[in-house]
Amino acid sequence: MATDIRTSSLKSPVDVAEYLFTRLHQIGVRSVHGVPGDYNLVALDYIEKNGLKWVGNVNELNAGYAADGYGRIKGISAIVTTFGVGELSAINAIAGAYSEHVPVVHIVGTPSTLSQRDGMLLHHTLGNGDFNVFADMNKEISVVLAKLTDPYEVAAQIDHALQQCYIQSRPVYISLPTDIVQKKIEGDRLKTAIDLSLKENDKAKEDYVVDVVLKYLLMAKNPVILVDACAIRHRVLEEVHDLIDKTGLPVFVTPMGKGAVNETHPNYGGVYAGDGSQPEVKERVEASDLILTIGAIKSDFNTAGFSYKTSQLNTIDFHSTHIVVRYSQYLDVHMRGVLRKIISKLDTSKLSAISGPKIANEVKANTDSSSTITQAWLWPRIGLFLKENDIVITETGTSNFGIWETKFPAGVTAISQVLWGSIGYSVGATQGAALAARDVGASRRTVLFVGDGSLQLTVQEISTMIRLGLKPFIFVICNEGFTIERHIHGMEAAYNDIQPWKHTLIPELFNGELAKPKEAQPPKTHVLKTKSEVEKLFTNEGFNKGEQLQIIELHVPKEDAPRALKLTAEASARTNAKQ
Repeated sequence: MATDIRTSSLKSPVDVAEYLFTRLHQIGVRSVHGVPGDYNLVALDYIEKNGLKWVGNVNELNAGYAADGYGRIKGISAIVTTFGVGELSAINAIAGAYSEHVPVVHIVGTPSTLSQRDGMLLHHTLGNGDFNVFADMNKEISVVLAKLTDPYEVAAQIDHALQQCYIQSRPVYISLPTDIVQKKIEGDRLKTAIDLSLKENDKAKEDYVVDVVLKYLLMAKNPVILVDACAIRHRVLEEVHDLIDKTGLPVFVTPMGKGAVNETHPNYGGVYAGDGSQPEVKERVEASDLILTIGAIKSDFNTAGFSYKTSQLNTIDFHSTHIVVRYSQYLDVHMRGVLRKIISKLDTSKLSAISGPKIANEVKANTDSSSTITQAWLWPRIGLFLKENDIVITETGTSNFGIWETKFPAGVTAISQVLWGSIGYSVGATQGAALAARDVGASRRTVLFVGDGSLQLTVQEISTMIRLGLKPFIFVICNEGFTIERHIHGMEAAYNDIQPWKHTLIPELFNGELAKPKEAQPPKTHVLKTKSEVEKLFTNEGFNKGEQLQIIELHVPKEDAPRALKLTAEASARTNAKQ
């Protein structure tokens, strides 16, 4: 068969799918999440050929959650869905990744360009000949929307999309028609890595901003540092810790910033969330005459219902695209360059650094005379169970708020979805995070805290964990339904109730005895209803090793909730009721 002129001119011809998956491997992806569908099947054949592993999730929503969790640990992730039905099942998870600044490459297998051109009445369409409608839906939750239709442009489109996904730390959308998958394109450019470096700030502008920041910092009598989620997402934690060490200032984190700072550092002062903070934390932060906020996302649940008692006049905000000094904005200046230069130029002999509160896991202070497991007692006790470098995932609800009271060992990574808050997110994210840890060769425990109600939305992903031989601790907080929603509205309402499950039977349902012997032992289950049962299990050496997937039922009273959740729920109810 004759070779077309375009293909014959290529130095190193490769198929489009081979190029795409090779690039994903080059930027750090090792496992690809998703669900097969007829419009992506041929593309899926290229995954293992290019050094990647196919995960194969139970549904696209869980795959999206898993890709989110994977991206938070590995730095970037990928999910493959099919046109229409598949991509729309994943769209909630992709929106969450956009909201929370997580780099996810969403690859959608679509009908052929010829079918689209002719407006054919195909399955998975709306039946109106419009093949752009689903891509348009994704446009607002993707920093790049790349439709791979022209072989001359495909390689550049892929490189640009992957670059921006990493640099902006947000999802990108790549549509791959069935007749483009095996088109030949230039593979020679694969020899040159995609440039993932952050463009340097304009030197004059950066110098000016640094001088302004230093002016106010050295004038301050009682400055503090407050670290938030985007410090994690935009990869400035090295700068954050260097700033803490250089200045000696007390440092606090927001709920979304949990895990950003080494909580064993002597300068660590706890979680600040306005009225949801511990009293000594709230007093210390709000008494400060200058707050250096790094990567702030001042959402309702991150601020305990917008309850900050701080002034913008006493605040300097460092962001990935701009800096705000009091009420002055400096656009197109990213925080990494500014922070690095502040650290270099700061004269600490002129800086006032007053120490902050000291945080501990207050188990004894929260122990009452009953045997009942209470939220107040549980979360500090969890802090003593955790180990260095654990990955801790908390679900929207009691877990997200309870973890504020847990002081982490060094190196712990926290994963939650405080801003987007999609119930059930944590289960898929656990699968992705545990797999990412294994893909980087790290010996890290993965620990999930999820409510009995939330688990029911995404429980099928435990099947994927078992099949992959992953070994998370899955703590199911059994409190008879949606406790966070009870505290917002409807404490006794039927819509906040659930059908109780026997969680100990989940491994049997998912054929847990068939767990891969080389990667994990068959799952175990535990039921804990008293403090003494918790103590006994938490001090068990075999349990702590985490050599298999373990499901632990933790029974707590129906109306019990972490202190911060109650305060935030009251604020949320007031906001919802405003006319």
